Amino acid sequence: MKSMKALFAGLALAAMVLPGVVANGAAAADYKAEYKLSTVLGKPFPWGIGGDRWAELVKEKTNGRINVKMYPGSALVNGDQTKEFTALRQGVIDMAVGSTINWSPQVKELNLFSLPFLMPDHKAMDALTQGPVGKQLFDLLATKDVVPLAWGENGFREVSNSKRAIRTPEDLKGLKIRVVGSPLYLDTFTALGANPTQMSWADAQPALSTGAVDGQENPVGVFVAGKLPTLGQKHLTLWGYVADPLIFVVNKEVWNSWSKEDQEAVRAAAVQAAAEEVAIARKGITAQDDSLLKDIAAQGVEVVQLTPEQQKAFQKATQAVYDKWAKTIGPDLVKAAETSVANRK
Repeated sequence: MKSMKALFAGLALAAMVLPGVVANGAAAADYKAEYKLSTVLGKPFPWGIGGDRWAELVKEKTNGRINVKMYPGSALVNGDQTKEFTALRQGVIDMAVGSTINWSPQVKELNLFSLPFLMPDHKAMDALTQGPVGKQLFDLLATKDVVPLAWGENGFREVSNSKRAIRTPEDLKGLKIRVVGSPLYLDTFTALGANPTQMSWADAQPALSTGAVDGQENPVGVFVAGKLPTLGQKHLTLWGYVADPLIFVVNKEVWNSWSKEDQEAVRAAAVQAAAEEVAIARKGITAQDDSLLKDIAAQGVEVVQLTPEQQKAFQKATQAVYDKWAKTIGPDLVKAAETSVANRK
């Protein structure tokens, strides 16, 4: 009789335990074998290094429960980087380290960072991304089917070309400059007298090589990793007219499918990878360490650093563009950004 009671007790215990076991098993089964991470640039660009590092840290911090594969070159949207955010919202892409520029056609407020000469230095960029403006933009993105986790950095976009040194707005006149797919960039370079041409980065490199376009604008890290001196880019001007912060994000449905523990692990991985990526993006281009700029000059490139007075001429030439786009972005947001920049430490 005792053995029968023990048997029934054991069965009752199993009935209580099994549902939980099955539920946990089902939860684990809901995880994908692989999560797709989209980036525009792969290694050895700082952007690609950051994406790769995030994938590595996610696997490490989730003990292998979440496996991420990076797809550089906007491969998940056939190379069209401006469609990345839409694909992310739709679930075609699970995760991304995306550019504020490339996502600005869908989220107009992200054009903030492309207002010409809003941010004079890295401290200004940090004041925006790490302050109330950055939080406001993350809150906005959170309403658009994604979960933003951390700010990374592609960097200040500097202009290069194959024809001549650029020191004044007049030097840009007539130059055919490749720009990213944002109408704000068309307006800015048109105001400076250049001939802006929109094309993907994949198309830009052969266009520079053949001389179909004269120049381009990109962070110094891209200039180096893309070997642009070998593509005829012998004149580089550091003017810091706009910057391109990156955003580490996860599709909201994917995020909600993970346990709280794994969500926090992915968030921690994003914060760590982003901090490491920003450090890489800034290495060798500061007043304290200009080793990368010296390396560029050693490749036969004329590197021009604009003085504050020279920069003012470009700022004046693009003021109408700034004012026009401030209305589109939102006057309150722009005012908050200007205040944060003015009060930076």
